[in-house]
Amino acid sequence: MYVDIYYIVLVVPMIILSIICQANISSTFNKYNKVSNARGLTGAEVARNLLKRSGILDVTVEHVRGRLTDHYDPRTRVLRLSDSVFTGSSVAALGVAAHETGHAVQHSESYGPIALRSTLVPVANIGSMAGPYVALVGFIFNSGIMVTIGILLFSVAVLFYLVTLPVEFNASKRALEMLERDNILSDREIAGSKKVLQAAALTYVASALVAVMSLARLVLLSRGRRRD
Repeated sequence: MYVDIYYIVLVVPMIILSIICQANISSTFNKYNKVSNARGLTGAEVARNLLKRSGILDVTVEHVRGRLTDHYDPRTRVLRLSDSVFTGSSVAALGVAAHETGHAVQHSESYGPIALRSTLVPVANIGSMAGPYVALVGFIFNSGIMVTIGILLFSVAVLFYLVTLPVEFNASKRALEMLERDNILSDREIAGSKKVLQAAALTYVASALVAVMSLARLVLLSRGRRRD
């Protein structure tokens, strides 16, 4: 996308904020990844124990390569934990493992926001990749219809980012409750896990803000084109 005043004023600050949040989660995770839990449990063990405790017996826990690539796949019912989380025994690793387990519990309980997010995924992927470029082509060729289509496509992607926020915050809330309920971590250890999850949550907030400001920019550009 070409650079304009709206991009500089609205989008660039959010991108900078997103970079800061990414650096923060990395440093926070590194800090608490050095603090081992007293019981010596690994992330994989905790995830399996919490799934069983929650009555979820059809979700498998697998290892996935990478750093902070942890995720729950509702389509295959697989909870994948990254290198440092799967075999790690730090309070950071256990917090992340419990968070992903929280997503599995959400799915099992048909938690509304996660069901909506799953529904939005196909269109949101298209909207995120194609929406801004369709709108750009519309601006270049002075096609109001293409601009509108691009904005509508990208709006679905923005909605996906916004729906993701309650999903992620709720998963973290569930994670901390489960870790405390099953006495997996002490109060002091849970405090470390909480800081990791809070730092991770801020990255989702920053991503949502980037999306919202990008959409606002397209809308403002569209209105400016109509006035011209």
